[in-house]
Amino acid sequence: MKNIAVFCASSSGQNEIYASEAKKLGEILAGKGLRLVYGGASRGLMNTVAEAVLQNGGQVTGIIPRMLADLEITKTECTEIIYTSTMQERKVKMIEIADAVIVLPGGFGTLDEMFEVLTLSRLGLFTAPTMLLNTNGYYNLLSGFIDHMASEGFLEKSSSNMLTICSSLEDLIEKIIKI
Repeated sequence: MKNIAVFCASSSGQNEIYASEAKKLGEILAGKGLRLVYGGASRGLMNTVAEAVLQNGGQVTGIIPRMLADLEITKTECTEIIYTSTMQERKVKMIEIADAVIVLPGGFGTLDEMFEVLTLSRLGLFTAPTMLLNTNGYYNLLSGFIDHMASEGFLEKSSSNMLTICSSLEDLIEKIIKI
């Protein structure tokens, strides 16, 4: 495993724990020689994880749509920057490169990316592991809703298990390393 796609926010949230965990994740990825593949922004949690990887001698591939390059401000220090025409192309490229996916806290864009990966996994078109870091219980309600979808018959139990939810960064890294 070499390329870890990280889906997360271009904002930092209101609780410092989100940025702290993003920084730790970046440090760990660099320390283990894993390349970060992310949305290419120099803002929010995206910047925090990328900066931590770079500061610790790691490799970073930023993938950003040209339409967002100015809005999110492209992180030009990335090892590699890939520009796309659309958000959809960004997702496709990130998924294409990824050997595993880690989801950190975020908003609609982060959830869109995560559900795209899970849908492709369900269809057998993406086979890499998808891990969600539930920092500070951020995704508790989503986890409950996924269980609810399964209990109501809209999601097979095997599909609900395609997303590995980890309550700590240590648990997530342990599981990623075993894959």
